[in-house]
Amino acid sequence: MKNNPIVSIISPSFNSENFILETIDSVIKQTFKDWELLIIDDGSDDNSVKIIQEIASNEKRIHLFILKKNCGPAYARNFGIQLAKGRYIAFLDSDDIWHPNKLEVQINYMDENNIPFSFTSYRKIDENGNIFGKLINAPEMLNYNDLLKSCTIGCLTVVYDQNMIGKQFMPNYPKTQDYALWLKIMKQGIIARGIDKELAYYRIRRSSISRNKFIKAYFQWKIYRRQEKLTLIKSIYFMMNYTLHGLLKLIR
Repeated sequence: MKNNPIVSIISPSFNSENFILETIDSVIKQTFKDWELLIIDDGSDDNSVKIIQEIASNEKRIHLFILKKNCGPAYARNFGIQLAKGRYIAFLDSDDIWHPNKLEVQINYMDENNIPFSFTSYRKIDENGNIFGKLINAPEMLNYNDLLKSCTIGCLTVVYDQNMIGKQFMPNYPKTQDYALWLKIMKQGIIARGIDKELAYYRIRRSSISRNKFIKAYFQWKIYRRQEKLTLIKSIYFMMNYTLHGLLKLIR
């Protein structure tokens, strides 16, 4: 009987026919080979499912799960996490891509240093795959208070060790659910360890909700007040830090 894979990669997919091939290809080309890719189709109405099924028929490490209706990225990711068999949980959305050495560098680092949660530096790319902006560097470490000020952790770069911290699920928010999860983990006293190497590429799409800064700020405030239950004064303080950090990113 085959042993479970070392890494489970969680990939929610919604209408990603233009990008999913490149995303999957970046996983297949990983120098670290012991993985499973769990793709959760979140009610797509384009050709995404057909494309994924064709690839999965020739690659047994890829598993497709189809949701009957669109449930949102948090639900889709949690669906995948629940099914994940690997010791390590990694995240890669269906339009993002990884450097070929991403998993090898990250898993070796975590294994050698007994790290429960890590993330890496990354760059942004446009819909055509062109890099723009500066490298988003991963700081050496982040604790809970650091993360309250701003989130410099890209979801596509995160790996956590479920043997050390258990399976961790994302709060069901339509936006910033990944940030809400990082806070939940860090609040337990876990330190996020950064690897300052360019190992992932985050695609900015014209239709992406992440481009709406007002919506993102609204959910940031909601997390402070409803999830973390910060006082009004503390919420204002951290919101000011969040806003300042966002402004600095725009002018750098």
